[in-house]
Amino acid sequence: MLRALDIRDMLIIDRLELEFQPGLNVLTGETGAGKSILLDSLGFVLGWRGRAELVRQGAEQGEVVAVFEIRADHPANAVLEHAGLPQGNELILRRVNTKDGRKTAWINDRRASGDVLRQVSDTLVELHGQQDDKGLLNPRIHRDILDAFGNFIGKRSEVTQAWGGRRRARAALDEAEERLDALRGEEDFLRHAVKELSDLAPEPGEEADLDARRRLMQSAERIREDITRAAQLLGQDGAEGVAGDALRWLEGAADQAEGTLDAPMAALSRAMVELDEAGRGVGDALDQLSFDAHALEDAEERLFAIRALARKHNVLPDALAEFAETLQERLNRLDAGADDIHALQSVVKDADARYAAAAEQLSQARKGAAQRLDAAVMAELAPLKMERAVFATEITASDPGPQGIDAVAFTVATNPGAPSGPLARIASGGELSRFLLALKVCLAGDDARTMIFDEIDRGVGGATADAVGRRLKSLADEGQVLVVTHSPQVAALGGHHWQVAKEVTGGVTLSRVIPLDASHRIDEIARMISGAGVTDAARAAAVSLLEGSL
Repeated sequence: MLRALDIRDMLIIDRLELEFQPGLNVLTGETGAGKSILLDSLGFVLGWRGRAELVRQGAEQGEVVAVFEIRADHPANAVLEHAGLPQGNELILRRVNTKDGRKTAWINDRRASGDVLRQVSDTLVELHGQQDDKGLLNPRIHRDILDAFGNFIGKRSEVTQAWGGRRRARAALDEAEERLDALRGEEDFLRHAVKELSDLAPEPGEEADLDARRRLMQSAERIREDITRAAQLLGQDGAEGVAGDALRWLEGAADQAEGTLDAPMAALSRAMVELDEAGRGVGDALDQLSFDAHALEDAEERLFAIRALARKHNVLPDALAEFAETLQERLNRLDAGADDIHALQSVVKDADARYAAAAEQLSQARKGAAQRLDAAVMAELAPLKMERAVFATEITASDPGPQGIDAVAFTVATNPGAPSGPLARIASGGELSRFLLALKVCLAGDDARTMIFDEIDRGVGGATADAVGRRLKSLADEGQVLVVTHSPQVAALGGHHWQVAKEVTGGVTLSRVIPLDASHRIDEIARMISGAGVTDAARAAAVSLLEGSL
């Protein structure tokens, strides 16, 4: 609910403070008194597009503050939470416009962008009038309006989820087909490379081992003769035999040496063990240096093959085995690709079927709701003196999407047999206002927004104006409605009444908004009935209208 509106230095308003109430709030006044300026100021703080020049002449800046009272579950709080702005039961919008055109907005004393401001305001206020291009006249939201009327939240959610599943399934199929096409483009390379790597079968560390063996074999002939001589000097015919003979001579003399030979004999025994170990090691070395004549050639050939393959694929020799596994996996995916595509095509087919079923169910429900809505609007048109008009909700096929397969448009024909068309193009100003009101009455529900009707009763009078007023009042019973009106019948039905008037002070024209008590309401409604000269008969008629509104 809009609780307060504070306007400073906007157009011909210097300072204006208004406190609005629940129910039907009416604003009246002579043409040009400033009623549209009041709505322009409200639209400015809500972030709506409007006049370019708003700052009052002579002022440095204009400012508008709007205070709303909202419930904890009001949709505005979700927008505020997403934007990281303070939340609560009171929502304060403030917007400043400097004389050089710069605009700045605050929400609950925190700076806010124009986009966030408009998102919040869309949850707070709904404007209806002859220029209602954001509301019921906008064909892009007719489908949403019909779904809200039919209470199709659950069905739409099912369609949206099915659309998401369908989109994901198609994306997975497209991605798989792209991958398969890419693999097919390199199929010849993959098959050749995998065979080449498989035939060679390189192992991690093999290149270093081959290189060491190659160098050892290359040097074997050069060092073998020296190692053989060393082996001979260490063996039984060499150092080991001499040491053995020495040990035997010492052992023969040990009994008569009184222990003086024990230590030398022990040392000689240890030396013989070491000589034996050295001899075996040299023998092993000679065995390793003994190789087939083709072994060097074979080692070099494999070593060079591994290095060449590593260069070819731009990987390290030790990474060839892992690279071979990678290529094999790609080749496996290629070979299995047809089966994968077939499986994904089945998933897409199932997702398409689920979406088609959900969308068709929603479409049928919409057609039923359209008939109910048409009947409800037609019933409302009769009291508004438009019983010959025809309202129809047209449902046509549209491209599939997250909201289904239907395009929805509200059409009217002002007379039987006349061609039907969009609301905004077919109906005249007065007819359009009544169509909008009838439609809004039929769509009324638990809407947390303040509804504003700007001269929606233009061009009607008498019983028709009374019917318009009573429908506005019924809309306001569970919420808040603001009406700018020239109709005394509508004004008499208001729960709260403000008069908008101009006054000239010191050569400056200013607009004033005055809350009216019971006696002043009689005078204002009488003025609306009779014009500038208020007569007793007009006052009596005003009293009658006010009494009839109770």
